[in-house]
Amino acid sequence: MAAVFPLADFRRAGFDRAGESDAWKDSIIKGDCVAALDALPSQSVDAIFADPPYNLQLGGTLHRPDQSLVDAVDDEWDQFASFEAYDAFTRAWLLACRRVLKPNGTIWVIGSYHNIFRVGSMLQNLDFWILNDIVWRKTNPMPNFKGRRFQNAHETMIWASRDPKAKNYTFNYDALKASNDDVQMRS
Repeated sequence: MAAVFPLADFRRAGFDRAGESDAWKDSIIKGDCVAALDALPSQSVDAIFADPPYNLQLGGTLHRPDQSLVDAVDDEWDQFASFEAYDAFTRAWLLACRRVLKPNGTIWVIGSYHNIFRVGSMLQNLDFWILNDIVWRKTNPMPNFKGRRFQNAHETMIWASRDPKAKNYTFNYDALKASNDDVQMRS
């Protein structure tokens, strides 16, 4: 099981960029993502899974047809003044990810229609190489209460390599195929 500790404890323990210790591996570091990534050595990470803020742009409360309140994400960490502010935030954390990824490292980013296209564009602008987009079909999605749009029943993951020329990134093709009744996995 991975160790979980705050970024301040991580730094106090001496697991910083200059440190030689591998004790930080297989750990979850709680804190601002850019600050946490900055504490890691360059080119030291094989894979990153990122679930960034979706920039939902709710602009008020959301109610069900029976007028009960939907407990939606309206936290400060998902509030951005503009698309430009969201893009600047996205660029900063993706650059921090790029710095710590090994040359053959990969990043998985999940998002919804609110943000995934902006994230994908930024990945390409920063010279990541998109390997696949994967649809995560939700088994119990929130209904579209007003009946004015399709129900949002999936999220999209983008799988990208740090380097367009990377050939030895981890992809367990045989294991995935075996777990899918010996049929090639589809995105």
